[in-house]
Amino acid sequence: MKEVRHNWTKEEILDIYRMPMMELLYRAATVHRKYHDPNKVQVSTLLSIKTGGCPEDCGYCPQAARYHTDIEGNDLMSVSQVKAQALRAKASGSSRVCMGAAWRNVKDGPEFDQVLEMVRTINKLDMEVCCTLGMLTENQAKRLAEAGLYAYNHNLDTSEDYYKDVISTRAFQDRLDTIDNVRKSNVTVCSGGIIGMGEKLEDRAGMLVALATLDPQPESVPINALVAVEGTPMEDMEPVPIWDMIRMVATTRIVMPETQVRLSAGRTGMSREGQAMCFFAGANSIFAGDKLLTTPNPDVNEDMEMFRLLGLEPQAAFEKMPQPKTVEQEESQLAAQGEKPRWTRPGHQIERNELARQKAKSR
Repeated sequence: MKEVRHNWTKEEILDIYRMPMMELLYRAATVHRKYHDPNKVQVSTLLSIKTGGCPEDCGYCPQAARYHTDIEGNDLMSVSQVKAQALRAKASGSSRVCMGAAWRNVKDGPEFDQVLEMVRTINKLDMEVCCTLGMLTENQAKRLAEAGLYAYNHNLDTSEDYYKDVISTRAFQDRLDTIDNVRKSNVTVCSGGIIGMGEKLEDRAGMLVALATLDPQPESVPINALVAVEGTPMEDMEPVPIWDMIRMVATTRIVMPETQVRLSAGRTGMSREGQAMCFFAGANSIFAGDKLLTTPNPDVNEDMEMFRLLGLEPQAAFEKMPQPKTVEQEESQLAAQGEKPRWTRPGHQIERNELARQKAKSR
């Protein structure tokens, strides 16, 4: 019998997070072995198909147009370029390609049609396809599903309470509404967050409450350590201690036992020993390749050597869920509806975000 709970409280999750480390690891590893093969780790490749120029003000993100970073922007990649990258990723051991576009939200039109063709192309390579394109409507989610999308990533980032201290250009509820729209399709949900942004432990627990109380829980939860990028409002944040990452991974594993827990951004600052502890604590997915959209990531050969040392093997595509069928564009039963949803713009000011924006203007 499955024992997945959807009624976790913040206090319960904090109690788990604060357990003595050895007890926490034992409990997390026990849950992990009950629901997953502890020697299999999914390898994904994250590809930025449209970089920079984002109108949002996320305090952690170097792709925000209002901040001055060294990120080189590019327009939407072609389908052939994406296919070549996907083939390269598959040859290096990845079973999933995650495509990210620096958009606030999906807009019907030629660019979205191009993304749909990318999804069809990669699914035909027998690879899982994930997209992170910003907020989207129910119809757009269903069109992605029809094209063969396996997963949609839309991170909550942090707790609802702390969210307003990170982002002012959209609301926390917009995140939940987008996840709800994805749930109305056959696409799986990938949603997690970032630690090390100045949040309290209560905020980390609050984020996990928001995710764990979803029914069903997300099939995939990325746990990111902030990568402080010069020019962003969070450029001076201290690196996240490895023990915090281990605790966060272990807690996530316990409260979301069936979920793929993704050890995501920040791995360049982790030793192999630290990453091994995260795998022991329940992480069973990583992103491979030298970049995660725009921030550094370990080289794929380094990861394969780590797998060899730890006796890990890459998880094959579609082990958790069946491969979606691809409907060709000419056979599609769905069409663009020209929707113009009113996604929220709270409009409040975040002091450190404003300071970073003014600093960028003066350069």
